[in-house]
Amino acid sequence: MIDAATMHQCADPGLRPAIVEKFIRAVGAPDPLAVTVRTGNRVILVTPPKTPDDAMELVRRYVGQAMVRVGVTQYPAGLGITDVSELKPDLVDTCANIRMGTALFGKVYRIVTNWYGAPVDEVFGDAIEAWKSGYFDGKYVFDEPDPGTLPARKRASEAAHKPPDDDAAKPASSPDDGTVQGKEPDNPNKAGIRIDLTGIGVGKPK
Repeated sequence: MIDAATMHQCADPGLRPAIVEKFIRAVGAPDPLAVTVRTGNRVILVTPPKTPDDAMELVRRYVGQAMVRVGVTQYPAGLGITDVSELKPDLVDTCANIRMGTALFGKVYRIVTNWYGAPVDEVFGDAIEAWKSGYFDGKYVFDEPDPGTLPARKRASEAAHKPPDDDAAKPASSPDDGTVQGKEPDNPNKAGIRIDLTGIGVGKPK
């Protein structure tokens, strides 16, 4: 596994170091050349690349045909590009992959946190699931705008002095079991014009 010093040096500064470490430990690959190819729930067995050129050749071979994740953060290859010629070797560079992966996960984390309305315990787990599937609350999360800020965690003292609310007795609209309402299954036809493999036949990674 990548050491903590490298994680912190290369990670996007918009994501807290503790979250960076948890993220990479949850989804990361120990080999910066790791390429995972999936179609639906099936993993396509590929020869592990030995060089960056081998890894990029694999990516270019499958991009647009299957879901491809690359490198330390298992970044979704093809995200935001329209042609395989736009794929860059940065995908298999350790530091660049961590920078891109943590920046994108940071957006996903903020989207999930804002959905809950506060930094609650369920946020990280749901953000990881959204990273793996590409979907959160029925929406293709990688295409969603970045909310930019996180809602503040309410302090216990503030909650204790909050005046009574007529709506306090109403049931909460969000589930209290950490599940996401309205979350839909992956759409295998999401790719559209762009080569965006996270939406093509997504299955749960191993």
